[in-house]
Amino acid sequence: MVAYRYLGASGLKISEIAYGNWLTHGSQVENDAAFACIRAALEMGITTFDTADVYANTVAESVLGEGLKRRRRESLEILTKVYWPTGPGGPNDAGLSRKHILESIDGSLRRLQTDYVDVYQAHRFDHETPLEETMQAFADVVRAGKALYIGVSEWSSDQIRAAHALARELGFGLISSQPQYSMIWRVIEAQVIPTSQELGLSQIVWSPVAQGILTGKYKPGQQPPPGSRATDEKGGAMMVQHFLDQPELLERVQLLRPIAAELELSMAQLAVAWVLQNPNVSAAIIGASRPEQVIENVKASGVVIPAEVMKRIDEALGDSVARDPSLTVAMNPKGRPA
Repeated sequence: MVAYRYLGASGLKISEIAYGNWLTHGSQVENDAAFACIRAALEMGITTFDTADVYANTVAESVLGEGLKRRRRESLEILTKVYWPTGPGGPNDAGLSRKHILESIDGSLRRLQTDYVDVYQAHRFDHETPLEETMQAFADVVRAGKALYIGVSEWSSDQIRAAHALARELGFGLISSQPQYSMIWRVIEAQVIPTSQELGLSQIVWSPVAQGILTGKYKPGQQPPPGSRATDEKGGAMMVQHFLDQPELLERVQLLRPIAAELELSMAQLAVAWVLQNPNVSAAIIGASRPEQVIENVKASGVVIPAEVMKRIDEALGDSVARDPSLTVAMNPKGRPA
């Protein structure tokens, strides 16, 4: 079963394995399969569910809401996000303006079939909206009881620091950051994590298995396995391609196999357990298209990887690991997406 951790400096506990439905619900899998995965997550003790309005252009939220609607709301932590374009793509259908935030939270609550979300997250930083306007809108969402806490996703340490100062002035909790983080993508370690520790935020990390790369199923010089994310033309292939273009990285990932076997873990379990060794990580988000994947990944909860083994993992991956903190900003939109 899953263990639980506090989220930031708040009193909110979340399951250290969270279930996320990016690239799956409303897109890759049929609703019956999605509901089966949600049931498996609940049965394994997962209480934290992460989604976003942009996933499958709002459909993913609807699927998650339907899958959770008969569950005791107080026993769940439901997280969603705002920023990316939704709807027909009008001039105010994206970003973190007051208009878009206040309209988006109502749409998310309607689709999720709930009166509030536990954490409402800014999916990216909006360079076209004054930060003061964004944070005031989030404050009003919290005061209206539509969200209990606020978080951010893929914000730089400077952006987090500025937002945290405004949140304190406005009297609400900015408690979490949701970045990409894995054995091979460690760009948050140099700046985002130290700043978060100082300010009382913790990480809810996405892609701990690096889009499947860390399962070892992608091998240099070979075609991706049929049915894998790299063959998904609905968006999955695009997300994993930059890893597939690094044959040395794929070779080094194969060196993790004996380490996983020594710990009696699958490669995926090793990857999820690895991110949970970081004390500033509150949860690792997993996705699934089959219930068995949920059940297997949950076995990473509570695993302690000895320091000597963590060092061997570093040695195996070598300089193929991405560490440059500027990548957080470099990979984000410079302007509001259309």
